[in-house]
Amino acid sequence: MAIKEGDKLPEANMHMMKDGRPTKVTTDDLFKGKKVVVFAVPGAYTPTCSQAHLPGFVVNADKLKEKGADSIVCLSVNDAFVMDSWGKEKNAEQLLMVGDGNGEFTRKLGLEMDGSGFGLGTRSQRYAMVVEDGVVKKLAVEEPGKFEVSTAEAMLDAL
Repeated sequence: MAIKEGDKLPEANMHMMKDGRPTKVTTDDLFKGKKVVVFAVPGAYTPTCSQAHLPGFVVNADKLKEKGADSIVCLSVNDAFVMDSWGKEKNAEQLLMVGDGNGEFTRKLGLEMDGSGFGLGTRSQRYAMVVEDGVVKKLAVEEPGKFEVSTAEAMLDAL
């Protein structure tokens, strides 16, 4: 069963780069007491993710924060090294680039997808959500192959 609006996020461990090392971050670290815009992509460096999804949030980071977001999290079932490198390449300094390398958070959300046909294994569906103090206020999950409801602009409207 996939998470839905009004649900509390599950406890999970993910990783981010800190001082050149992957460092564990928990759901509480990212969301407790904060309003957070999260967007998840099937894979760092993949076409839609690199050409549209991440860049949209980079360009609109200031506007999202002006509308009340304390932070913006980019999440993928990739390791922290890949997420950090991708973020640096795409000038995503204002975003938190979070690796859900084991897919723990994604699986607990019920938002995993089978990318094995493309050699990707289990990955995250493409989605975006607004989370307030660990509770999902807005959730927008894309249909397979689509990029319409999880854009930065859609999250601006949701705020």
